Amino acid sequence: MTKRAQAKSATAAKSEPHKVRLPGFLNEKEIGLGDVIKRATSAFGIRPCGQCEQRAAALNQWMRFTR
Repeated sequence: MTKRAQAKSATAAKSEPHKVRLPGFLNEKEIGLGDVIKRATSAFGIRPCGQCEQRAAALNQWMRFTR
């Protein structure tokens, strides 16, 4: 990993996640994008693997849906 990529990833780790506000009737609590994708794929019968959990955690840090 280059120094530039390391600096960029360190900055991204420190920053706040993007927050998208949804109407109150759609969700009652804050939920991450990774959790939304995990629920949608499991509804279709796709079983999560170890990398799916890591991807969900990364997406949760990147974007959150709030009330």
